[in-house]
Amino acid sequence: MLQMPDFLTLGHVTRDLHSDGSFSLGGTVTFAALTAYHLGLAAAIVSRADQQLIPELSRYLPNIELQIQPSPQSTTFANQYREGFRTQYLHARAESLEISDVPVQWREAPIVLLGPLAQELSPDIVSLFPRRPGTILAATPQGWLRRWDADGRVWPTPWMEAERILPQIDVLILSHDDLLPFADGNRRDADAILHRWSMHVPLLVATDGRHGATLFRHGQTQRFPAYPIDEVDPTGAGDVFAAAFLTHLHKHGDPEQAIDFANCTASFSVEQPGIAGIPTTEKVLQRMNEKKNLTT
Repeated sequence: MLQMPDFLTLGHVTRDLHSDGSFSLGGTVTFAALTAYHLGLAAAIVSRADQQLIPELSRYLPNIELQIQPSPQSTTFANQYREGFRTQYLHARAESLEISDVPVQWREAPIVLLGPLAQELSPDIVSLFPRRPGTILAATPQGWLRRWDADGRVWPTPWMEAERILPQIDVLILSHDDLLPFADGNRRDADAILHRWSMHVPLLVATDGRHGATLFRHGQTQRFPAYPIDEVDPTGAGDVFAAAFLTHLHKHGDPEQAIDFANCTASFSVEQPGIAGIPTTEKVLQRMNEKKNLTT
């Protein structure tokens, strides 16, 4: 019988292609579940992948409970960088997740994170997890903000279901940059979108890289600085942040403290490539104490 996890995340695990033809395992669910596990929670993933990748997932994701349905192909991304700008391509996409993919025993998990990457989660999946006291239902919507053309090039697309989904969840976490394409690159206009969305969800957190993060509560904002570090690889930092924020929020109930904890956790993740930098709680608390001592 499946044991109910503390932290459940849904979305596609991905093959992230490198220039030499190799790949690393990616996806919001990968980074988020590993972060939750490193922070002391029992974590689980619901996803879809191809028959070759499925047997390898337990090696990439040790100690993570997996419910992976087979798909003809796995979601596969490749990034091209030119003059500091990233162009992203979707080379393959796993089938969308179905409501039946989620084990009944897992549907009352204390923390649930919806982490779509390529429109693989229907808005209807939110109905599986009705809001209840003592639980958190959260989403990182980047996969609902993407479309792709016939060549697989990824483009931004408006989140048409935002105001339908937001009232049904407890927390929305996203990158400030995710909204810039819809605001002609104007940060003030992006903030206006965040402000509007925050009126429909109890907590909204917008990350902004080295600038830290902003907490929106029904239109009211608080900004929290990042931890200064030497960045090596920002891949997955937002997903690490999301899992750390939700973990701390569930344990302690204070969103302001949770953002500082998440900022610190994410600072470790960018210091090493891929999943290698995800820290333990002890490392995070040590860095937070060091920062506190420097400012007192």
